[in-house]
Amino acid sequence: MAKLKTNKAAKKRYSITATGKVKRTKSNRRHLLANKTTRQKKSGKVCNAYADKTCVEGIKKLLPYGN
Repeated sequence: MAKLKTNKAAKKRYSITATGKVKRTKSNRRHLLANKTTRQKKSGKVCNAYADKTCVEGIKKLLPYGN
């Protein structure tokens, strides 16, 4: 059987933990921070959040080898 291709966009955004959870980074923390309120910046401060349970199955299909 042929190898499955990993979706590169998903690989950059998600990683799978040893227990099988899908870890992601919160958005709105890359640029244009001078224009954002302190509240907006603090809400995105968490580096490691987990993906919603409804999305996990689809993300795992994009990452067949658990990258």
